[in-house]
Amino acid sequence: MILTLTPNPSVDHTLEVDGLVRGEVLRVQATRAHPGGKGVNVARALSGANVPTRAVLPVGGGGGAELTALLGDLPRTTVPIEGETRANVTVAEADGTTTKLNAPGPVLSPAETRTLLDTVEDELTKGPDWLVACGSLPGGTPTDFYVRVARLASHYGVPLALDASGPPLVEAARAGSVTLLKPNHEELEELTARTLSTVGDVVAAAREVLSWGNEQALVTLGGHGAILVDDTCSWWARGPLVRARSTVGAGDCALAGFLSEDGPPDKGLARAVSWGAAAVSLPGTTVPTPDHVAAHETTVVAEPDPHQRIDTL
Repeated sequence: MILTLTPNPSVDHTLEVDGLVRGEVLRVQATRAHPGGKGVNVARALSGANVPTRAVLPVGGGGGAELTALLGDLPRTTVPIEGETRANVTVAEADGTTTKLNAPGPVLSPAETRTLLDTVEDELTKGPDWLVACGSLPGGTPTDFYVRVARLASHYGVPLALDASGPPLVEAARAGSVTLLKPNHEELEELTARTLSTVGDVVAAAREVLSWGNEQALVTLGGHGAILVDDTCSWWARGPLVRARSTVGAGDCALAGFLSEDGPPDKGLARAVSWGAAAVSLPGTTVPTPDHVAAHETTVVAEPDPHQRIDTL
C-alpha cells in the first residue's frame, strides 16, 4: 500500500482553447474539473491501476467540499482546516502549451500543521510500503515540514519518495534520509546551483544530491524522458513522441508508475516514462489507465552517453 501526503491540494480547473492571446475574448472549447495536488494525482494514478493507496490531505471551506466530492471513492484521510482549499486554473492550447495559474492556498495554523503530521504518523504505524510526500506547502507551514516528514518515515522504517520544489525541497534533500527524490530538470539545477546541459551534468548533479544521504534520484526531463541515478548506475529512458494535450500532472503520474510495482530500477524507469507519456496525451489532469499506458513503450539505456545534450535527447 502506498500512502501519499499532499499538504496543499487543490481543485484543478482546465480550460481548453485554440490559442491563448492576452487581452482578447477567447472561446473555450472544453472545461474540466479534477482533484489536484501532486500527491493526490499520484494516488489517483495508482488507484486507477489497482495499486492499493491512501491519500492524506487537508481540506477546508467550499473548495474542500468540492475536492472531496471530486475524489469520489479514492481511499483517503482528510484533515479539516479553517482555510479554503485552493482552486487552480490551467489554460491548455491546441498545440499542447499549458499555462498554469496556481493559487497560494490556505494558511495553516501551527495546530493544523501538527494535526496533519500526527495523521501521517498514525498512517505510518499501519506499515505502508511507501510514503509519497508531494507538492507546495500552504502558508504558515514551516519550510522544514518535509524534513519532519522524513524523520517520521525513517522512524517507522517506511521508504520516502519526495517531489517538491524551492526551499522545502532544498532543506529536505540536504537533510538526507529520502529514499527517492523526484526533481525535474529545473529543480535539480536549483538544488545544485548550476546549469545542467548534458546527461553527464544531470548524473553528476544527482550523485551530489545522493551524497547528502539520499538513495535514488528520478529526474524528469519533460519531452526528453527521464534519468534515474543511484550509487551504482544511471539509466535514461524515453517513450515515443506523443501529441501533448496537457502536461499538468505528468510528473506525478511518472512517479506513480515508478512506484507501482517492485522490480529492478530500469523497469521502474520504463514504467515512469510510459505513465508520464500517457498522462501528457490526456486532457486536463486526467490520470492514465493501464490501457492508456500500454500504448507507450519506452527505450531504456544504461549508462547513457554523458556528453549527450539534454535538449537533443
